[in-house]
Amino acid sequence: MLDDSLLDTPEALAEADHRALLRGAAEAGARVRTAARHAAEAGVHALKPDGRPRAILIAGPGAAATCVADLLGTLAGAACPVTRLAPTGVAPAAGALRWDLPGWAGSVDLLLIATPDGTEPGLSLLSEQAYRRGCTVVAVAPARTPLSEAAGATHGLFVPLATAPYEQDEQPPVAASAPGVLWALLTPLLALLDRIALLSAPAEALEKVADRLDQVAERCGPAIATYSNPAKTLAAELADALPVIWTEGTSAGPAGRRFAAALAELAGRPALVAELPEALAEHSALLAGPLAASADPDDFFRDRVEEPPALHARVVLLRDRPIGGLTAAPSARDLALSHDTPISELEPEDGDELVTLAELIATTDFAAVYLALASQA
Repeated sequence: MLDDSLLDTPEALAEADHRALLRGAAEAGARVRTAARHAAEAGVHALKPDGRPRAILIAGPGAAATCVADLLGTLAGAACPVTRLAPTGVAPAAGALRWDLPGWAGSVDLLLIATPDGTEPGLSLLSEQAYRRGCTVVAVAPARTPLSEAAGATHGLFVPLATAPYEQDEQPPVAASAPGVLWALLTPLLALLDRIALLSAPAEALEKVADRLDQVAERCGPAIATYSNPAKTLAAELADALPVIWTEGTSAGPAGRRFAAALAELAGRPALVAELPEALAEHSALLAGPLAASADPDDFFRDRVEEPPALHARVVLLRDRPIGGLTAAPSARDLALSHDTPISELEPEDGDELVTLAELIATTDFAAVYLALASQA
């Protein structure tokens, strides 16, 4: 059950936030600026690439690395294939994970390693394997870790992870889906891919991203009341619902998948995600089934004190472009409302692709954090 009163009590939110999730969300803009500075100091802007790589391989543990690979693949588009190397192992622990290069990887490919840990032996071994194959290696990880030493030993480029002081002492470790982790890993790699002309993310664009993240933090911060706070509003709407996340627009796809991952890891909530227009066929039977809001007419008569509410679907529509033109949004609304399924919509303000994507991610990150804090109270 979600404690609605806690959402509008900043002091209670702060007391419940044992993992500093709200602080990480609020500091996302500052994290982008720090990470961009680390990338510049590591020599990213001084690189003189000899053409584009044939393929980009991305390795790292957890939801953060998965989201980084998803975002970079989306932003790079057809310029270069981006493949995430999924780990193998008997447990999701640093010492148990292993990564392997595909058999075709060689000197014309680029390996990116992104991890908020840096102690994984499997990533150090992967760096050595890439060196033997002739792959160029770029790693983003905490400084003074085994991976930083391995990257230096294999003549790779190492960029220190932009961390906050409170994260370094965090016990247990910061969650992979924590807002600050994503931007600390993603920003240096955006600067790198801009340098090799696979996407457009110059220093000015990254500064615009940081500014937009600051604006979202002001609009969605804990001091802003729920009625005028889009993140708190979304969290309250999803309190007793199964989020069915529909995305429209190229960059909204990874934002929706990121939201689903954050809901699972931070708030312990399941969510379904699909892209329009295919989502309409994929989830049509779901909205007509027992999860529909109209599926249990007897729910009105249940004991509100003794019986938990039934779980019903709620559509969350994420769009990265303004209304107008060719869009499946009207059909999405009609399908949801025809089954008495409520719908929440998020659409960023005007801006280039990277900035609007940042706004969608930041707003849904805040919503996942509020849902996590209010649910555990």
